Amino acid sequence: MAGSNHGHTPAAWTGVIIAFIGFCAAGAFMVMDQPVGFWASLGVVLLGGVVGFVMRSMGMGQPKDAHPVHRTTGDSAPAGARS
Repeated sequence: MAGSNHGHTPAAWTGVIIAFIGFCAAGAFMVMDQPVGFWASLGVVLLGGVVGFVMRSMGMGQPKDAHPVHRTTGDSAPAGARS
């Protein structure tokens, strides 16, 4: 994955940070026996995914053409060049 620059975009970082904050808050509320806070924090986790998706849709994510075509073992030519 490192070769495709996986996740190094503002959309990915923002979505993961929001989800991580929600996850940490949910854990704290679970320990404090506060079910309303727990479920609200899980909503923040879901919000992180929505924010990441919206930011990707706005062009702040990795472009679709940035993913290389991966070859499998034994391939000597790109998939489109075979006869």
